[in-house]
Amino acid sequence: MDKVRVDKWLWAVRIFKTRTVAADACRKGRVLVSGIEVKPSRFIEEGAVIQVKKTPIVRSYRVVKLAEKRVSAKVAVELVDDITPESELKKLEMYKKDPFNFITMKRERGSGRPTKKERRDLDRLKE
Repeated sequence: MDKVRVDKWLWAVRIFKTRTVAADACRKGRVLVSGIEVKPSRFIEEGAVIQVKKTPIVRSYRVVKLAEKRVSAKVAVELVDDITPESELKKLEMYKKDPFNFITMKRERGSGRPTKKERRDLDRLKE
């Protein structure tokens, strides 16, 4: 097996619960292969880097081995390498602590108006 469809692989390694959900994520532009949005029918090979946008972060995975059929959770760990940056994982921690405050991006009382750079950072986080 040299190539596998991206939606099949995402489902097989348990990143998405169903293949339909994986295909929908591809169609909506939430799955990137090497930084490019892909359709569900796109073929991937070993060593490819896949980014999956799951609110509130973007997870990154490296394809270690290919699988066309869904495998157990123990085997799935061997097929994928999670290479999500620490900064994204910190965002997830902040979100888990206080999801409401994370979404609304409230500022501390008395901190004044945001600077231009802070505003851009806030807008980037909201996306």
